[in-house]
Amino acid sequence: MSTTPLSGSELEDLKLMAQKHFWPHAKPAGDVSAETGLKTITKGDGVWLYDENNDPWYDTTSCLWLVNLGHGRTDIADAAYEQMKEVSFTPMGSFSPPAAKLSAKIASYAPDKDSRIFFVSGGAEANETALKMARKFHLNNGEGTRYKVISRRNSYHGATYATMSMGGGTRPPHEFEPLMPGSVKIANYDSYRLGFNAISEEQASEQYAKDLERAILGHNPSTVSAFIAEPISTATGIHVPNKAYFQMIREICDKYGVLMISDEVITGFGRTGSWFSINQWDVTPDIITFAKACTSGYLPIGGAIATKKISDAFIGDDSKTFTHLMTFGGNPASTAAGVKTIEIMEDEKAVQNSKEMGDYLMKQLEELNKYDIVGHVRGGKGLLNAVEIVKDKTTKEPYPDLPKKLGALYNKYKMIGLPSPVGITLAPPITVKKEEIDDLVERVENIIKDLGAK
Repeated sequence: MSTTPLSGSELEDLKLMAQKHFWPHAKPAGDVSAETGLKTITKGDGVWLYDENNDPWYDTTSCLWLVNLGHGRTDIADAAYEQMKEVSFTPMGSFSPPAAKLSAKIASYAPDKDSRIFFVSGGAEANETALKMARKFHLNNGEGTRYKVISRRNSYHGATYATMSMGGGTRPPHEFEPLMPGSVKIANYDSYRLGFNAISEEQASEQYAKDLERAILGHNPSTVSAFIAEPISTATGIHVPNKAYFQMIREICDKYGVLMISDEVITGFGRTGSWFSINQWDVTPDIITFAKACTSGYLPIGGAIATKKISDAFIGDDSKTFTHLMTFGGNPASTAAGVKTIEIMEDEKAVQNSKEMGDYLMKQLEELNKYDIVGHVRGGKGLLNAVEIVKDKTTKEPYPDLPKKLGALYNKYKMIGLPSPVGITLAPPITVKKEEIDDLVERVENIIKDLGAK
């Protein structure tokens, strides 16, 4: 791929404009200094991003877990462009051909093939929509007292008030308190530091699931609307639950009339080696939320996939209507990009590649267990992995000041990603090739050595 570097004057002009007017996410306003790692990205191709000097950087987490098909896909851009030439927006009370096609495509891969898809424009919106949908579902069924939402501690469901209330994995939620009333937390699944004094993952799974039942009973089942969880929580460092866990969660939700919401904003559309991650637990949630990778990040999109049981509750007179809308939900360009993304995934067997390359990556990463500071290598579901770095393997004591140290080392080895207190999380585009996996693992190993591994 050929790129033309920006001239020195062009680059300086851009940085001056950015410093004065651009407000970066999760960084001090006006801070565009190289020291903080904020880069000017000009091009992308596959797993690679190119800076202002045309230097390649390895995209280790598909930006924010979304550019699943890799950078530089002109075929997706062309699909959106062609749709915009036909019609760029449709009014309320109408839909565009790609919106109809995309809803049918998504339903065909959902656990319930009779699902209906409510489109929005992002992940937080999708989860907010699911909460309102659950609340109205109960109201339509004569149970208007159900308003509480149970989620897992330190999860991540978005940055709006309601979704932040359900999470806690963002820094720091107390800055925005008081948060949403009726938000109840239970223990999040941890495959490394097993909770409840469990001596096996099977025993821990049962206790983690029973924590949901305890919360429902403690808060009165008639007040609980829904339980929401990511199949694999990224905010806690990629912990993959035992298979029995979500099956028990499903049984508990059914027992008490609580809706189960699976947040697949990160794990959906091939990331974990299946179209939706929850499929691998043989469980059908009442609502699945999605966003990000549905268009491979090329245009904003999101949505809630409701089973027939849920959507049927909104059929009838006006009182049954789901009076909820998002201006850009299901717009023609985004849905056209979504249709094209799924077509590419089908044609290129991207989901299968995610599974095969994920297995290969996991095998390579497990070799890193030989180092004394590598506490836990986990994943095993497609291309979603973590290498937990610890100070002491025996005590599992966390490695001190890890995010800052990792940030510097990511820059050293030309990696773009999300260093965390846990360690190194990896989610390259699901189109990644074997030799690119080898390259990635080599960089990770170099980082581990630089951290003082023996």
